[in-house]
This record gives sequence, structure tokens and C-alpha cells, in this order.
Amino acid sequence: KSAFQIGIIATSLLAFIFFSSTKIALPFAQSIPDDVRYLGIWVNSTLATAMLCGGVYAIHRESTGQNEISRALRTAVRNNQLELHFQPQVDNGRQIIGAEALLRWKHPQRGYIPPADFIPIAEECGLMPLIGGWVLKEACRTLALWKEDPVLAELTLAVNVSAKQFNVDGFEQSVLDTVKLFRIDPAKLKLELTESVIISGVEPVVAKMNALRTSGIEFALDDFGTGYSSLSYLRQLPVSQLKIDRSFVQESLESPGGASLIKSIVRMGLDLDLTVLAEGIESATQHLFLLDCGCHEFQGYYFGRPVPDAEFKSQITKAAQGSTRHPTLSQTAVR
Repeated sequence: KSAFQIGIIATSLLAFIFFSSTKIALPFAQSIPDDVRYLGIWVNSTLATAMLCGGVYAIHRESTGQNEISRALRTAVRNNQLELHFQPQVDNGRQIIGAEALLRWKHPQRGYIPPADFIPIAEECGLMPLIGGWVLKEACRTLALWKEDPVLAELTLAVNVSAKQFNVDGFEQSVLDTVKLFRIDPAKLKLELTESVIISGVEPVVAKMNALRTSGIEFALDDFGTGYSSLSYLRQLPVSQLKIDRSFVQESLESPGGASLIKSIVRMGLDLDLTVLAEGIESATQHLFLLDCGCHEFQGYYFGRPVPDAEFKSQITKAAQGSTRHPTLSQTAVR
């Protein structure tokens, strides 16, 4: 990437020097004295060299910053600086049926670093298989602990899997080995994939997914509508859940087009016999609209923010008080 950027900068500057130092001109252009031309050549060359050096320095700074974060992330995995936070997922009766595990990085000096600041760099540096493996292991460890708690035992846990992690050779076997290691019910684990996972081809992706589905693990298609959004591949992928991206939820009440898009996605999910979950819900109005559209499940700040495991357990325990079924959000202030 850096070499390509430097090549573009160098090519542009060489073209600048060439056209400023040659006698190529339009027919109506007026010539300038040679002494002025020679001075201009030196000035242009100096400026071009300075711009090139500045561009190289900026690229070097960017590359160095990414390398530092890359090294810090590797250290974070070794030194247990990464954490999982949990955000509740509810059904259309506001009963808590599961949670999504969300990665957080607690840096010893900088505190919590937003995922948007390090996930893209981890993707570029090829660290997602390493980090994703840690997340999967911790998620299974969490499910093993939840299994011993009657309030939490029935909850499912959704885990994000990047395309690079999923496409690593032997990914499916590593998941099965982790599930076996912690002796959890595979049906409680849900893997969330984005549409970018099919970049390597639909057939190998389907083969891996089927190998995991055989054990009971379910799949959700995350951020639907932000990528390829092809109905043909959606019908081929063995997913059980469709997640509507938060950007569409935010637009659903802002324009007729946004509302129509949500209705179309929900209808598509229902026609394919998929569970439809809307994420990013922040208000009662959004919730009621999506409920009316036919969504089955919901997630967002309106129902609860991502919190550490201990706080999540406390919220669920309070929500379960007085309930004979699943914990219900109407019985506690989760927000």
C-alpha cells in the first residue's frame, strides 16, 4: 500500500517537473525569458522534491503508527487487555433471549480504546484470526459459566467472525475443538458473518458453514444490505438469522425510502424463513416501527448498552426476578 502511494506521488511530481521544464506550449502561449525559465526550473524542482519528501514522511508516520498499534494489539492478547462486553438481544415480547459479545480493548495507559480505532488496523495487519480466536475462546468460556447459572443457561451468545478469520484453513475444526474443550451446547453459540465472507467464493463458505451447522451452531448474516446484498447468494448460505444494519434502522423514520427499505428487507427475511433481528435501536418509536414491520428480535441502546460480564449478569438477574420464563426488560431499567 505504501509503495503504491509513493509511486503515485512520485509520478505526479515527475509529470509536474516535466511540463514545467520543457518548451511544450499551446500556440497562443507567450514565451518567457530563458533566465526566468531556468530559475523556475530550480524552484519547481526544489518544491517538487520537498513535496515528495513530505509525502514519504507522512506515509512513513502512518505506517509506523499502524505498526505500533499492531504490536500493542499482540501484547494486549498476551497480557489479557482485551475484554468482552455483552449487549442484550430481546424478542418481540421484550424477553431477553441472548446477547452479542463485543470486543473491547482496555489499554493500561490510554484506557478503553474504541473498536473503530483498532479493528480496521487489525484487519489490515492480518491480526483478526489471532484476535478472533481469542474472542471465540472467551465466548465459549463465558457460555460454560452461564451454563451453571439457571438465569443465564438458556441465553444464546452471538460472536462476530471476520472474513479473514473465517477463511483461514481449518477454521471450522478450531471452532468445534473450542466448543468441545469448554463442553458447551453448540446451539447456544451463534456466529455472525458479514457479506464480505463470500469474497472467496460461495461454495467453500457454504461447506464450512454446513460442517459447523451439523454440530448445532447457528449463523447470522450481519450488517445485511451494506455489502453485496444478492438474493441469489443469500438463498445459498445456510444462515438462520438476518441482522438489519443500524444505519437502515436510523434512516427508517427519517424518509419514506428508508422505511420502505426496512420493510423490503424484513419481507425478504420472512420469505426465506429467517429470523430477522434489527440492531441499533435507540428509541421506542424505532422499536414499534420495526415490530410492526414483522421483526422477530431486537438489539440496541434502547434495550441495553454493551457492559462487562459481571454487570450483564446483574442486569439479567434483576430482569428475571418475578418472571417464570425468560428475563424481561420491562421488569428492570437496563438502559
